[in-house]
This record gives sequence, C-alpha cells and structure tokens, in this order.
Amino acid sequence: EAIIKKVRPDAQFAVVSNPEFLREGAAIEDFKRPDRVVVGTDDERAQAVMRDLYRPLSLNETPIVFTGRRTSELIKYAANAFLAMKITFINEMADLCEKVGADVQSVAKGIGLDKRIGGKFLNAGPGYGGSCFPKDTIALVKTAQQYGAPTRLIETTVEVNDARKKAMATKVADAIGSTDLAGKTIGVLGVTFKPNTDDMRDAPSLDILPALQAMGAKVQAFDPEGAKEAAHMLEGVDFKAGAYEAAEGADALVILTEWDQFRALDLDRVKLLMKAPVVVDLRNVYKPAEMVRHGFTYASIG
Repeated sequence: EAIIKKVRPDAQFAVVSNPEFLREGAAIEDFKRPDRVVVGTDDERAQAVMRDLYRPLSLNETPIVFTGRRTSELIKYAANAFLAMKITFINEMADLCEKVGADVQSVAKGIGLDKRIGGKFLNAGPGYGGSCFPKDTIALVKTAQQYGAPTRLIETTVEVNDARKKAMATKVADAIGSTDLAGKTIGVLGVTFKPNTDDMRDAPSLDILPALQAMGAKVQAFDPEGAKEAAHMLEGVDFKAGAYEAAEGADALVILTEWDQFRALDLDRVKLLMKAPVVVDLRNVYKPAEMVRHGFTYASIG
C-alpha cells in the first residue's frame, strides 16, 4: 500500500489480506467448502468486491469474517499456532501415559468428546512438520517478541516439538535394545510430513532418519509420493519400490507417515520378510494386541 501510494498518489485502490486455511491434500475441497472466509480490509469498496468474489460459496452459507488487515493476518497465525499447540499437548500427554501406564488414544477420545476441546488434532505422533505450522509458529513468536508481547506458550510449543522429533530415533533404538545400531537395518514406511502429499518441509523424517544413521543403522524407506523429493534431502537412505521391500531384512520397521496403504499390511508377510519382528509405530496405526498376536515386538506412541 505504501509503495503504490508513493508511486501513484492519484490511484484508487485497496490492499486486501485474504489468508487461506487449506489443508495439503484436500485444498480443493477446503476451498469449495471452507469453515470460514477471512477478509482483511477497512475499505467498503474492496469489501463489496470480495463479497462478489466469494458469492459462489454463499450457497453453502459460508461465514465471511470482515476485519482489519493486521487482524486477518493474526487470525491465520493464531489458528495454526493453536493447532500446533494442541498437537504438542497430546504428544506430551503421550509421554506421560507411557510413564504411568495409561493409554493416550483413550485420553484423546475422553477429552475430545468435550465440545469445548474437540477431537481433531489430538493424534499423538512424532511431532508436527509441513509448510505451515513450523513457519507460522516461528513467525508469530518473532512478531510477538518484536512488539514486546512474547507468546510463551507458542515458544515452548516450538521447542518441545523440535526436541520431540530428535527424540524419536532413541525410541526406535530402545525398541531394538541398543543405541549402537551398527550392522542393523531399519525399514521406514513414509517420509513425508503427512499422507496425500509429497511435501518434505520440516518432516519429522528429516530429523529421525539421519539420527538413526548416526547411530550406525542402514536405513531403507518407502513413500508412495515423497521418495523423489526426499532423495535430495536424506543422503544415504535406500529408497525401495514398496512397503514390503522396505521391510525385507529389517531389524525394525518404523511407521512414520500414516498413508492408507500402511494401515492394511499383510502382517504375516511382513514378519516373514523381516530379520527381527520389531515394529515401531509412530502414528498408532495398529492395535498393540493385534501386533502381539502376530508375533511382533511392538512399540507405539503413548
């Protein structure tokens, strides 16, 4: 706005902030059926233009929130920071569950049925990644510090999440029974930060796989979409053509991204292929009793 006013003081224009809330892998659906549309502008003419722009969505009675530009930007950052904090909260509860003998999935269900809390983003795992949460939480922290209003909860969320991703390699080593993984082969299912995308930005695999390699392990992995992108970012990882190939000869199999195809593996075939029947399920895809029944040593989250 300042640049245009300086270059063209006679121009009649408005700058509008219109943050998006689209999920990777479901962006088109989210665009067509959004929870809400946020439009940041105090200009009445611009508001009319934006109403016309979003009129096709009015059949769905989509709420449109008109607000100031800075407020609209903060809505975007605050939403992602809150969700990142919710994920980090249930991850810390998972750690506590492991210590006291509770079940984090039951805890998540029990608190998620409270309408004030809700069940979404209460899936314990190896930590959040992707293009939005890491970037937006750090941006919010830096902005808050710059303006002298530090966001301590979000600062801690960032620190806890970073530490969690690094700690997951130790969880794998504990399942095997040694921090010296020399001569061990680790199979990994999924390397992208979430399923239904090839996005590797801040994926937990970028911390976990190098840490396993640093312990001496050979890592072989499969991802339905992310292998090409990941190959540039994960040196020395042997990418396989399928899930069963990643399990073949492995001393442990790690489920790192919850792709649908990993939810229905032939467990008897997996066990026969592996050198040792150890599964570390960082997404709680399988039920512990089922895995034990199939003869696996099974470690999950919480």
